[in-house]
Amino acid sequence: LDALEAAGTPVVRTTTFHYADEVIRVPIKARGGIEGLYAPRRNVLDRAIVDAARKAGAEVVYGVRLVNVARSGDGRVTGVVVEDAEGHLRTVGAGIVVGADGLRSTVAELVEAAPYRTARHATGSVFGYFAGLEDDGYHWYYRPGVSAGVIPTNDGQTCVFASMPAQRFRDEIRLDPGAGFEQVLSECSPELAQAVARGQRSGQLRGFPGQPGFLRQPWGRGWALVGDAAYFKDPLTAHGITDALRDAELLAQAVVEGSDAGLARYQETRDAMVLGLFEVTDEIASFEWDLPGVKQMHLRLSEEMKGEVKAMDEWRQELEAVA
Repeated sequence: LDALEAAGTPVVRTTTFHYADEVIRVPIKARGGIEGLYAPRRNVLDRAIVDAARKAGAEVVYGVRLVNVARSGDGRVTGVVVEDAEGHLRTVGAGIVVGADGLRSTVAELVEAAPYRTARHATGSVFGYFAGLEDDGYHWYYRPGVSAGVIPTNDGQTCVFASMPAQRFRDEIRLDPGAGFEQVLSECSPELAQAVARGQRSGQLRGFPGQPGFLRQPWGRGWALVGDAAYFKDPLTAHGITDALRDAELLAQAVVEGSDAGLARYQETRDAMVLGLFEVTDEIASFEWDLPGVKQMHLRLSEEMKGEVKAMDEWRQELEAVA
């Protein structure tokens, strides 16, 4: 948190929901000494994580590519085979190999980690970063068939995204993301579209065609998965980094325990916390709702998030009691 604040990550103290012309503003309460919510750029967050890992004793190596996993005679994963920039192969032994390598995880593919829960829906989105927008907390916009979000982040920049069903993205938006971005913003909130048009865009707009969410088997003999490699849900509810950091904490404790039983508890604990979030996110991502319906979904989402925080608090308290 100190590193995020030092990098100028703004504290978000309100979140505002726009259901067509109805506006509901929700204050973010300080909790546990933390003043609000944070949405750092990945270059800020990744640097903070790498610095913390080095401080804890990790060796960080760039410019290598995972080629394969090493296995013992009985099939247990015992390390990785990597290729450096010159094409040289090197085997690195490990007590456990952790794949934190994203949605299309190479580790997951190599260990054949299968999904056992798959979402039914996916949203496409176009997003970019803009200067000159008012820093007034999170804003989420909803009209039937479209959604948009405004997320303040570092260096006076604001992330703005426009979302729609994945089929519409494929049929209309992907061929001209800029025009699609403007069109969806205008449908969702003409006022937001005008504010964004007055802002100064930093870099290119980026498109995401959509991917149905899943829960993969997150561990096996000598390996584990975390982050999007293990659990991905539609980004429309903007909870992915929270998912990753929560699961990294759960997995770290399992690795410290050093047993397959500990890894099994990692999976059980994670699933108990996320299944409700996973399901309500899939319902929102369907766009098969009217405005009263999506408001009720957001109330359920809020309750699931409160339950997630409560469950993590209880989990930490149990660890302290055992220690």
